[in-house]
Amino acid sequence: MPYLIAVLFLCNKLSVDKTLCLSKPMIIKCCYNIPLFQPYYLRREKIVLLKPSDLFSKYLIIQFQSFGEKGKVMSSLSRELVFLILQFLDEEKFKETVHRLEHESGFFFNMRYFEEMVTNGEWDEVEKYLSGFTKVDDNRYSMKIFFEIQKQKYLEALDKKDRSKAVEILVKDLKVFSAFNEDLFKEITQLLTLENFRDNEQLSKYGDTKSARGIMLGELKKLIEANPLFREKLTFPSLKNSRLRTLINQSLNWQHQLCKNPKPNPDIKTLFIDHSCGQSQPNGARAPSPVTNPLMTSVPKPAGFPPLGAHGPFQAAPPPMATSMTGWMTNPAGVPHPSASASPIGFAPPNNAAMLKRPRTPPANTPAVDYQTADSEHAFKRTRAFGISDEVNHMHGHILPIAYGGQSHGQSSSSYSSDDLPKAVVMNLNQGSMVMSMDFHPVQQILLLVGTISGEIMIWDLGIREKLVQKDFKVWDLGVCSMPLQASLTNENTASVNRVTWSPDGTLFGVAYSRNIVQIYSYNGGDDLRNHLEIEAHGGNVNDLAFSYPNKQLCIVTCGDDRLIKVWDAVTGAKQYTFEGHEAPVYSVCPHFKENIQFIFSTATDGNIKAWLYDNIGSRVDYDAPGHSSTRMGYSCDGTRLFSCGTNKEGESFIVEWNESEGAVKRTYNGLGKRAMGFVQFDTTKNRFIAAGDEGVVKFWDMDNVNLLTTIDAEGGLSASPFIRFNKEGILLAVSTSENGIKILANQDGVRLLRTIENRSFDASRVASGSSMKGLTAMMPTFGAANASGGPSMLERVPPMPSMVMMSGENRNLVELEKSRNLKVTEISEPSQCRSSRLPDDTSSAMRVTRLIYTNSGVAVLALAANAVHKLWKWQRNDRNSTGKATASVQPQLWQPVSGILMTNDISETNPEDATACFALSKNDSYVMSASGGKISLFNMMTFKTMTTFMPPPPAATFLAFHPQDNNIIAIGMEDSSIQIYNVRIDEVKTKLKGHHKRITGLAFSNVLNVLISSGADSQLCVWNTDGWEKQTSKQLQIPGGRVPVAHADTRVQFHQDQTHLLVVHESQIAIFEAPKLDCLKQWGPREASGAITHATYSCDSQSIYVTFEDGSIDILTASTLRLRCRISSTAYLPTNPNSRVYPLVIAAHPSEPNQFALGLTDGGVCIIEPLESEGKWGGLPAVEGGAGPSAAVGGGGGGGANTTN
Repeated sequence: MPYLIAVLFLCNKLSVDKTLCLSKPMIIKCCYNIPLFQPYYLRREKIVLLKPSDLFSKYLIIQFQSFGEKGKVMSSLSRELVFLILQFLDEEKFKETVHRLEHESGFFFNMRYFEEMVTNGEWDEVEKYLSGFTKVDDNRYSMKIFFEIQKQKYLEALDKKDRSKAVEILVKDLKVFSAFNEDLFKEITQLLTLENFRDNEQLSKYGDTKSARGIMLGELKKLIEANPLFREKLTFPSLKNSRLRTLINQSLNWQHQLCKNPKPNPDIKTLFIDHSCGQSQPNGARAPSPVTNPLMTSVPKPAGFPPLGAHGPFQAAPPPMATSMTGWMTNPAGVPHPSASASPIGFAPPNNAAMLKRPRTPPANTPAVDYQTADSEHAFKRTRAFGISDEVNHMHGHILPIAYGGQSHGQSSSSYSSDDLPKAVVMNLNQGSMVMSMDFHPVQQILLLVGTISGEIMIWDLGIREKLVQKDFKVWDLGVCSMPLQASLTNENTASVNRVTWSPDGTLFGVAYSRNIVQIYSYNGGDDLRNHLEIEAHGGNVNDLAFSYPNKQLCIVTCGDDRLIKVWDAVTGAKQYTFEGHEAPVYSVCPHFKENIQFIFSTATDGNIKAWLYDNIGSRVDYDAPGHSSTRMGYSCDGTRLFSCGTNKEGESFIVEWNESEGAVKRTYNGLGKRAMGFVQFDTTKNRFIAAGDEGVVKFWDMDNVNLLTTIDAEGGLSASPFIRFNKEGILLAVSTSENGIKILANQDGVRLLRTIENRSFDASRVASGSSMKGLTAMMPTFGAANASGGPSMLERVPPMPSMVMMSGENRNLVELEKSRNLKVTEISEPSQCRSSRLPDDTSSAMRVTRLIYTNSGVAVLALAANAVHKLWKWQRNDRNSTGKATASVQPQLWQPVSGILMTNDISETNPEDATACFALSKNDSYVMSASGGKISLFNMMTFKTMTTFMPPPPAATFLAFHPQDNNIIAIGMEDSSIQIYNVRIDEVKTKLKGHHKRITGLAFSNVLNVLISSGADSQLCVWNTDGWEKQTSKQLQIPGGRVPVAHADTRVQFHQDQTHLLVVHESQIAIFEAPKLDCLKQWGPREASGAITHATYSCDSQSIYVTFEDGSIDILTASTLRLRCRISSTAYLPTNPNSRVYPLVIAAHPSEPNQFALGLTDGGVCIIEPLESEGKWGGLPAVEGGAGPSAAVGGGGGGGANTTN
């Protein structure tokens, strides 16, 4: 309730009618938890530093003063506060209040709520809700919206024979429109004279009320989406669950740190005054401001607050749980194979009284874990510094680790929400045969080990989406194998991989095959893979393999069809233990430890579960899995919770959590389907979630809730029971597909990780060099801080190895990081490093260039400015320019015909600066078709005369493309999301294509595939067959995590020279697709420092891709790999002017010079840029060091990188 009261206070301050002019400042107080940020009092442009005040320990105090035409003006932070309150109210089910605040603030138009009201015919509420966003006379879209609503009300009254109501609507509501269209109003009035208004020809197809409302609703949605007053109001921001609660929790946590004698479990009774652990007041005296407190940095961090509950925040923490699993393992068994009983079965060596306990709860005065959620951007943000954590300082010298903070990831499990699950498909990997097992490298978490049904093993580097290593099944030394195995392999030298797994430090991995064999490889990074051990481990299938660490010695645990479990020395391959007792093939093993006790769980295909100590005495536990299923067991990341998942012979599957203290099932999770064949595969992550591959999807559960949390289909194509595997941090998820591939899913941190990696090498010789590696830090960010209270990991018990990498305690910045990479990127920042020329322009116009193209002959450049005027520059043939083609070395002429007329587009009633401009040039350069929000104009390129105009808006044309085989056929993308195929010669629309939801932003024909590919502001790609214009397929462009999707962002498309590969350009990424199936082959994302991508294009030979950015820089990528080759800074071609922000909006490639391009700038200028004549081309080829080869990833210091998905 304190939250609700606080939010009601804020709502009272924020919920002001739009038409009300505020007479005095409104001061909104909100928690803004940044240690170095002080509250400011904002009054228009004046900023005054204020002293922190009440309610929270830190405030952002913002004054809102109404001014301007519409009344209320709010700062961006205040606007965000409204969204937080909306989220809170919605979570608390205050539905009416939610919609009232939406209406009164005018920040978010809830389309779903609007649809419900229209469908139910709640017309008064519909109009009232709309009034918070627009009025009838605001613009033509608004007028049309209100007219359609009043018309529908009128027709429904007539349909009910309620003429008096119809007359009332006509006079009160429809009369206002007569001033705009008197004839239409008269026609509407005449409907009163008809017995049935359907007798009117135009209304003859009017159906029943429900269908009519549905049709009208579709039109209203289009009008709303097109209405500029609704821009950026149709999408609710992406927020973590209970974001406002989290901010309040952070504030209280901050206050608690300032208590002189902090209590371990503070009792928060009110939010109305500051918290203090003193006893004189309910919450104690007000704490000093952390900003002004000089001793702030020396204040020890007390135990934090538990996560917020639904209505009772800050309850005292629950007491530590009692000893876990001691009921399973308390006393030594008297016989090797005890029978199952109803009471817990003990198992322990004689000298161990307390075993397998949950790690003890740390004392209250130890440093506590921050309780911030994953999206916190302030002081308690999860650490992402470059560097390597202490626990991996002794890793093998050839592996550069991704730093991570222990297996609990530096957060309490409850601080995660389902939004933290990896859901976005970021790449597809083609395996070639069915995936049987996968495992992520424990240190380099972008390395994925895969085993297939055909016996292949491979290591994928997800940073570059390439296979580093691939090995087929082959027995290394057939002569040492048993005679039966030799005979079997002589007849059929194939085997399936049953299991692949990494050792704890990632220097070894094991492969369990279906043919008796276990192979252990040593891995030194890159493609350096060496044979280590080959063991004939079992008779028949080796079903599972795992690494363990008994007696501080690395061992390999295997199991097989021969009903045995065996333990092998990982160095010598010597057999150390053999465990017998199962009566069916052993299906899986799960080594684990509790404190100093090492043990192994094993499961058999008959559902029997046993547990063993490393002593050859026999099993200590003998239980049956639910449903007698073939089961795999696994612990949560912190080692405190035990789960199992299995499928029985009847096809029933079970996921359960075990109560270790009683040796019984604690909870059974619902939601698994029944199957005809195969087994459910599962994994756990973040100490919070369970995932299973089932029924062609990935299903997720919260560990504390038996009901299904969510499912992910990963855009379809998954196998019936897909294999799944999380990386250690839980930010990436590998899932097998039905087409012998793997899909990699990521959350925002996972996408950020992939975007941070660019061209790192695992070359052993380079890493081993102390001089070259001095001061080297990890090349990947940390995702989580170390948790002192987490259970020890197997990794922590790896014996120290001589480290060949000297670690620096400093975090290197991106520039330093870039220097350590082996891809040579040419940096051009001075005018002397390239040839550039700003084209002459003596016109007074400085309107931004919105479209730019070279003529097909390459002798001219055509630009279209935001004021709808075209400009044409032509180069003359002379001694300095013997070809007469465009060049940066010679200035062209701004060409005009003798008549002096300009090529100016029709603008009708539109503002051309707000319109989406487009043009297309005929193949013979004779004419150009162009539009700037008005009619489409056809111009003669020689005389600049307008030959014809057609297609008046609405809708307006937004993209134009000539058919490659017929200049008379043109595809026209429209503002209403349709595509019209238009024949210019006969002035006829041949067909209209519908498949997008927002305006068309790109069209590209392929004369090889006979397809048209369209892209829209909905980030969707569609493929249309040009023979019958049928839609073949479509695909949604995946927006990288960590980037907020911008409404109506352009997506452009361009075919490669081969007319098969497709360049897709979006402000967040560059992608290469293969048509016509639209398989995404590669993706590349920009550096955050560059800002959004503004445009990109292939070079004329399709070997390079030129990419422009909001910061004025230009990146040049190798098209085949999407690797950055060269970066041109704005300082190389623009004069330095700190008061002017100029950058390229469009880029065009010369049609015959592959290293020349033109830029259309925001200040109206056009620049031609070429490399120096001495260089001849942009940048050099990537350097390959030590045979490891270069690699690239999205977004690192090198300016982004490629992800390969084939």
